[in-house]
Amino acid sequence: MKFLALVTSIFFSVFCFAGNTVYDESRDRQIPIDISHPTAKEQCSEIQKCPVAFLSSGYGVPHSKYTFLSKQLNELGYMVVAIGHELETDPPLSVSGDLYETRSENWSRGAETLDFIKHNLEPDYPSYNFNDLLLIAHSNGGDISSWLANEGKDYVGTVITIDHRRVPLPRSEDIGVLSIRGSDYPADEGVLPSQQESAQYGICVKEIPESRHNDMTDYGPKWLKDEISRKVANYLNGFECEKV
Repeated sequence: MKFLALVTSIFFSVFCFAGNTVYDESRDRQIPIDISHPTAKEQCSEIQKCPVAFLSSGYGVPHSKYTFLSKQLNELGYMVVAIGHELETDPPLSVSGDLYETRSENWSRGAETLDFIKHNLEPDYPSYNFNDLLLIAHSNGGDISSWLANEGKDYVGTVITIDHRRVPLPRSEDIGVLSIRGSDYPADEGVLPSQQESAQYGICVKEIPESRHNDMTDYGPKWLKDEISRKVANYLNGFECEKV
């Protein structure tokens, strides 16, 4: 909670920065985004569409501060859309009560934002595949991504969470799931799969020893960013879980 208090105190001074936005008229909401293209984007076409990743940040962390992930995904052929979920007009993330209940508004709103971004950008990027999305996210962003995946949207193909803690990972044979875990905070009960569920649904959970939740951003140490990037690449390249 100390971290949440800290980021909340600096939130409005660091989160809103110059960049692109898309306007959700139905909610009167200007949504900040950053788009980065595949390293070999000339290979993307309407016939050979390139994959798309939606990148969501942890609460209070600017969506621009996960470039180590964006660059890795760009090298793997993905267009990455980094999305800012929190606006000044939004209520702060709850820190009391039953957090699953008190934070559900945040996660539901974030899931609606991801859905809006998908349908808003898709017509403008015909060389990219928005119907097999990778949702990749840290902390509260992982809760948002899991929330959307649990809604049964058929365009969600893969979910990668980085130390999210509250919303259960999707249990679905149609969604590939990797969860990279820090070693300082446990996930809530039921968030991570049992051994039986992991086997049934092919869910991969990998802990990084001596890693801290708050370091899993551009602000973190190089060794940790490299290890997260390695696991992401191995998973997306089809490695078996034990080799991720």
